[in-house]
Amino acid sequence: MTVYTPEMLESIKAVEKTRGKRMKEQHPRLTPQEKEALLKSFHPDFRPDTMRKVTVGPSKGETMSHELVDLLEARSRLDPHTFSLEAVAHDVEVLVIGGGGAGTSAAIEAKLAGANVLQVTKLRLGDANTMMAQGGIQAATKPNDSPMLHYLDVMGGGGFVNKPDLVKALVHDAPLVIDWLEDWGCMFSKEADGALVTIHGGGTCRKRMHFARDYTGAEIMRTLRDEARNIGVPIIEFSPAIELVLDEEGKCAGAVLTNLETGEYFVVRARAVILATGGFGRLHLAGFPTTNHYGATADGLVMAYRAGAPLIFLDATQIHPTGVAFPEQIIGQLVTEKVRGLGAQLVNAEGEQFVYPLETRDVVSSAIIRECLDRQKGYTTGAGQPGVWLDSPMIEAIHGKGTVQRELPAMYRQFKRFDIDMAQQPVLIYPTLHYQNGGVEINDLGETSIPGLFVAGECSGGVHGRNRLMGNSLLDILVFGRRAGQAAAAKSRSVKIGKLTLEHVKKYHAELDQEGIETDRISPMLLPDYTRKVPRADRG
Repeated sequence: MTVYTPEMLESIKAVEKTRGKRMKEQHPRLTPQEKEALLKSFHPDFRPDTMRKVTVGPSKGETMSHELVDLLEARSRLDPHTFSLEAVAHDVEVLVIGGGGAGTSAAIEAKLAGANVLQVTKLRLGDANTMMAQGGIQAATKPNDSPMLHYLDVMGGGGFVNKPDLVKALVHDAPLVIDWLEDWGCMFSKEADGALVTIHGGGTCRKRMHFARDYTGAEIMRTLRDEARNIGVPIIEFSPAIELVLDEEGKCAGAVLTNLETGEYFVVRARAVILATGGFGRLHLAGFPTTNHYGATADGLVMAYRAGAPLIFLDATQIHPTGVAFPEQIIGQLVTEKVRGLGAQLVNAEGEQFVYPLETRDVVSSAIIRECLDRQKGYTTGAGQPGVWLDSPMIEAIHGKGTVQRELPAMYRQFKRFDIDMAQQPVLIYPTLHYQNGGVEINDLGETSIPGLFVAGECSGGVHGRNRLMGNSLLDILVFGRRAGQAAAAKSRSVKIGKLTLEHVKKYHAELDQEGIETDRISPMLLPDYTRKVPRADRG
């Protein structure tokens, strides 16, 4: 039994008919000129209707998505003229805001460095994109590889506009991070002799993708969460930050948080603050579905920007090429790139392979959009969702029966719940909003332009340039989480905090007024609103 309709099964027959030929032939890679033309014609970043210039703040004049600009040009949740900062609920050396991989690794390193640390998070510890990351983590650990080759891949994937010092830090620390995780018991997939298994990711010249089946992020987050608890990192859950606090000299001096259960506000004073709040997938830029967890609402970008930190590369959003297009209940959920790394090809409704499956994600996404919307060779579901087939049965044909369940257990179960056996049947996919390429500008220690404010993980910008390669996000959060934690702990030893103030919020509101921006929007968003808006005339 299957949920596939007779029309879908008929299209699948075309895919099966060409599988034998495609097993022997791989689609040629695109030239740089072909890639550029494809991106400019079909990638959402180049659509004139998806973005506008931000009119206030330190990055005034920069182009960003409408949904993000709406939040940047909104008012604070606090009235800075009346809110009192005098009652401090917690006084610490290092405040870590965020409960994912970046925040938890930062909290661990700051704690191990001897700092008095407090970690706070919007939801529960581990409710983050880290937990949902499937494919793997890159590191040059094999004899035929090197950090230099990794560096070149990262720069090439990012369009050669990445900040070189950040890329150098990323690839230099990568093997150290793998050792760090292994020392704590992270269970990566291994050969019978104990050697780490590595595979290719899109845009890489070597097999350097380490993984734990297809739940790599969950395994890493399990390891981090256990270690944080073992060493006694204090954590306050369900308490998102809503505004950074500066002192009278402009140093970052803590944050105002809110208790999601009671709605009460409370103040945390700190000598250094690490923002690790993740990305913005739940803004659903340009109407795309998303792979992101429920709390990914750009809170860190909003707070850091109001405080005066510049944002970079936020006109470049990563649309992951393979999000679920059917069944409707899980539209947008990730189909990990590892499926293509194991040999699955992208095929249109006529059974034709139309792109090399391991081109960079922006190129593959653009090719799929072209196939569906321009060439009209995709398959459109009864719900109106276009898509192309990811020929997952090829994995079993290449590697043997049982490979899908062994190497992709989470993916297999995701579809099997709906009576789709991806080891035997292709799955329908379409691009989905996946990653925030840019963010708050940092240096190689995670420092921002605001003294005492550090940023790590997806909330930061610069390391990935205009496009991130698979496996570099799990690496990014750990490399810069660790670096920020160590640097913040060191910084906190010599910092003296002055009088707490929200003057920066007053000035930001004044700038909104000066630009004539009248709005009832408030930010940060904190949680997305999926309430169905019923027209008044239709309400019963």
